[in-house]
Order: sequence, then C-alpha cells, then structure tokens
Amino acid sequence: MQEILENYKKFKHDIKTRREEFKQVWEKGKLFDEFVFCLFTPQSKAEACWQTVLNLKKNDLLKNGNPSKMKKYMQSVRFYKTKSKRVVDARKHYNLKETIEKMNEKEAREWLVKNVNGFGYKEASHFLRNIGFADNLMILDRHILRNLIKYKVIEEIPKNLTRKKYFEIEDKMIKFSISIGIHPSELDMIWWAKETGKVFK
Repeated sequence: MQEILENYKKFKHDIKTRREEFKQVWEKGKLFDEFVFCLFTPQSKAEACWQTVLNLKKNDLLKNGNPSKMKKYMQSVRFYKTKSKRVVDARKHYNLKETIEKMNEKEAREWLVKNVNGFGYKEASHFLRNIGFADNLMILDRHILRNLIKYKVIEEIPKNLTRKKYFEIEDKMIKFSISIGIHPSELDMIWWAKETGKVFK
C-alpha cells in the first residue's frame, strides 16, 4: 500500500484540482465535449481522444459534421468510422443535462447505458465522473482491473464483465479505497498518473 500512498501524496494537488475542474464542466456548458470524449476512449489513448474532440470542435464538426467530414480529424481514434457515426447519433442527447440532473448517479448511469449507443458501464461512469456528477462510480478498464489484481482486491480479470460482475468489482474497489483512506473517485486517477506521470481525465 505504500506505493499507492506515496503516489497519492505526489499527485494529490493535481487530483484535487482536476476534480474541481470536473465540477465546472457542468456549469460551463461543456458536457457534450466530455460526452464525445468518453465515446472515443475505448481502446484509444485518452490524450489523443481529447485532442480529437478539440479538433472537431475547432472545425465546427462536433455538433454539425457528418462522418465523412470528421474522418480527417479522427485518425488517432481507433474504430473512427464507427465512432464518428456514434457522434452523430449522440447529438440527440445534446441537452441531456435536463434528463440526468433529476437522477442520482446510479440512475443516471443506467439511463446512459440504456440510451447511448457506445456507452457501457465503464464509459457512462467515466462521463459522469468527468462532469463532476458522480463520486462513487468506478471506471473499470483493463488498466484499473490489473491494479486491482496487483493489490489483491480481485483474483482475475473477468472474461465477460457483465452488469452483475461490474457492480461486484466496483463495490470491492470502493471498499478498498476507503480502507486505505483515499476517496474512491481519486484512486483510478492515482493509478493513471503513476503510469503516465500526470493527472489527465
């Protein structure tokens, strides 16, 4: 556990700052930017995905472009053909703030998983964390799962991360985080910062 605590001390200020920035996304009308970012991230590098969002926005394609026009700016995102179509489909949720603000974090996640093409529990949790809406939803990608194995929170990465299994591992991660005195929404940020050298999204 010493390694986790040392990394937390090292990145604590940046993590706290980032969490405050997440809360401001909701107020600054940038929900759709984060929404598309989380659509892009599966099997792609986070920084490349965010830069793609910024490039699309700069060229007025985030809210208006068709897949053929977006193609030029999406080469660094895996499965960009599929994901560009998902951006177009996601525009019907542009005003989703009005929908999810009436829900608690778990209700909002369920709604996103059921209604957004391209969102599973990981992507929905990521999005809600990144807009400062959720504090207790875990982003269970393979990187996080490997760390959970390392610290003996789970025994193996499940072959099929079902809804039931996702919730089971999420609950274990939350309990582990609390047991070592770190807020659950910050633990994955610590592990990512350890790997990349900085706190991102």
